[in-house]
Amino acid sequence: MERALQRLTLIHTNDIHSHFEMMSPIAAEIANLKAAAGEEPVLLLDIGDHMDRAAVETEGTMGQANIDMINLTGYDAITIGNNEGLTFTREILSALYAGLQCPVVCCNILESATGEAPGWMKRHIILEKDGIKIGITGATAAFASFYGLLGWEALDPEEALREQCELLAPQVDLLIILSHLGLPADQRLAEQLQGVHAILGGHTHHMLETPQMINGTAVCGAGKFGRYIGRLIFERAHAGAAFELVSGRCFTVDPSLTEDVLAPAAALHLQHGREVLNETVAITDRELTLDTEGESPFGNLLAQAVRRFTGAPISLVNSGQLLGPLPQGTITAGMLHALCPSPVNACIIRLKGEDIRKALEQSRMEAFYNKAIFGYGFRGKVLGSLAVDGLKILYDPGVLPYDNGNGIAVFVGGEPLDDKAVYSVGTLDMFTFRIGYESLADGTEPLYLLPHFLRDLLRMELQRPGSLDECAGLRWKNGSD
Repeated sequence: MERALQRLTLIHTNDIHSHFEMMSPIAAEIANLKAAAGEEPVLLLDIGDHMDRAAVETEGTMGQANIDMINLTGYDAITIGNNEGLTFTREILSALYAGLQCPVVCCNILESATGEAPGWMKRHIILEKDGIKIGITGATAAFASFYGLLGWEALDPEEALREQCELLAPQVDLLIILSHLGLPADQRLAEQLQGVHAILGGHTHHMLETPQMINGTAVCGAGKFGRYIGRLIFERAHAGAAFELVSGRCFTVDPSLTEDVLAPAAALHLQHGREVLNETVAITDRELTLDTEGESPFGNLLAQAVRRFTGAPISLVNSGQLLGPLPQGTITAGMLHALCPSPVNACIIRLKGEDIRKALEQSRMEAFYNKAIFGYGFRGKVLGSLAVDGLKILYDPGVLPYDNGNGIAVFVGGEPLDDKAVYSVGTLDMFTFRIGYESLADGTEPLYLLPHFLRDLLRMELQRPGSLDECAGLRWKNGSD
């Protein structure tokens, strides 16, 4: 078979989520794929959510560890995911990406103050490899209300991408989209846009063993956590001819692989992260136990923290946000990070009494408190029961929820909860996405309180005099006693 005149290999990763233990194996596998390409040009791209503040390395270095890993791996371009865009301030992102050695490509995030992309972000780029012009644009999931609170304007990603693709297509030999939008959005884009050779996807953690071919576009995704790497090979018979996809697949990354550069760098970042998070934030005179199936002092403390921070008369939080009890003695930032790792924010909603009651009734059911939850910032294992502050609940353990509606009696400020009244409730942003206790998503007028995470609120509450005594008080009482 006659050798093609030109060949280009695209290697892509996505949603690594600060799994630093996989970054050296990823780099080793990338080196193998580059070696297989020989002298042919290779392009290495990441599709966002490389950072995740649940990791000590990321939290302790405020993302600098990730920038170091991206640089050492040798990426040619990246886009951002929601974990970059929504869990760091604009100032931190600006400082981080100033040290990045490749461009950040995203066309649907602008600064609210200027209406322009920040200096560290490009709406598109054109790279040239061995005379091949590759146009790259990207977009990230547009959580507009959240981005607005951080000083960003999130544009409709599909409209923004269409504009960039129409601009790029006449200028390039290959047109690539870096899409941190999720598989359904990628499939729509492939149906609607012309001239796009590949949509490299992320966000929904989909792993496509081979690309989905839609309207001539290769729709791709390489799973999550660095477990897979995607590779596409394009060829054209001669200069001026169209490029065609001749190979596309995902490779499993062997976690036992290693190399000599990223492995020691990751170990240093872990050590540094631990040192930074060793700061003492409080000293406690007792252990705060945790029960994700019922009421406990640590769950109550979290509910208190959210109620104080939001200023709402009522708070509802899921105890599954906490991964273990709070010990007696010296409490460090690292301990709070380990016990409450989720990048979840507090919010205020207007909620009917009947929706509050329904969630509280569900909280007594094993199908809810033991339900495994994934995504939307949650880094715990199970949903957990509801911890509350500002409420008193009488329950009869002999009556199951929904048995004639008599499972619980709820009181607000000493008065019975009115099912038809509307209450201001401090709760968690993930509930507004209809995750877990779904009736809480029926609230209106959500006010999201960024950028503080729940562990930041716990820190404040632990430093408030009397908070440990308060969290020992029961909110749920057995009405038959």
